[in-house]
Amino acid sequence: MEAVASDGRKQRWEKHKQDRRAELTTGTIEAVRALGADAGMDDIARHIGVSKTVLYRYFADKNDLAAAVTLAYVESTIMPRLIEALSGDIGDYHLVQATISVYVETVSSDPNVYRFTMARPSGSRPVAADAEKIFAGALESTLDARFAARGAQVAGARTWARAIVGATTRSVEEWITDPDRSSTEITDELTMLIWSGLVGIVAAGGDPKAFAADPPKLPRSSDPTSVSRTTSGPDPRP
Repeated sequence: MEAVASDGRKQRWEKHKQDRRAELTTGTIEAVRALGADAGMDDIARHIGVSKTVLYRYFADKNDLAAAVTLAYVESTIMPRLIEALSGDIGDYHLVQATISVYVETVSSDPNVYRFTMARPSGSRPVAADAEKIFAGALESTLDARFAARGAQVAGARTWARAIVGATTRSVEEWITDPDRSSTEITDELTMLIWSGLVGIVAAGGDPKAFAADPPKLPRSSDPTSVSRTTSGPDPRP
């Protein structure tokens, strides 16, 4: 009976600890929104209305707290919006544009939380890296389906998905730290880069050897209409 009672107390304590961690994590998100990404543990505790000792009771250090905030931010905000965008029943070009736009707008609407979580140099980076793998996995599935529908090989889908996620997250990370252009401009620039790459992949049937044997030619002048295409056919944009 004593063992059963002890197990019951342990389970109640674990539930209390998890619930309290969740409350403090939510409070930290609000604190960071108000105080900025560089807020220290003293500032965060004061904003939440607890002592710093309470924070350290539930989190080993600031990196542990940042990791918890990153996980909550990814699961509650970034991931649902990206999955919804990737699941949209729209044409290929607009899907690329919409997905990038969703990521950029989500970050730009909550820059302090993003910098505290996804853009931290350490601590929460393993969680952020895991989140990027999840993003890439979702994108890989979308590329598989869309490329296969066009008769292209999909063996490189994982590489392409990771490259797209890496380019997007690193570019947005730099931009949110030094926003030298509008969210629309960086969305358009990333869309241009990623869409042109996807068009090249599909034009080569998803085959790297075919692509290398006859790569798209750069224009000889500044006139964008002078781009030489290696394959003919309908415009890939819907």
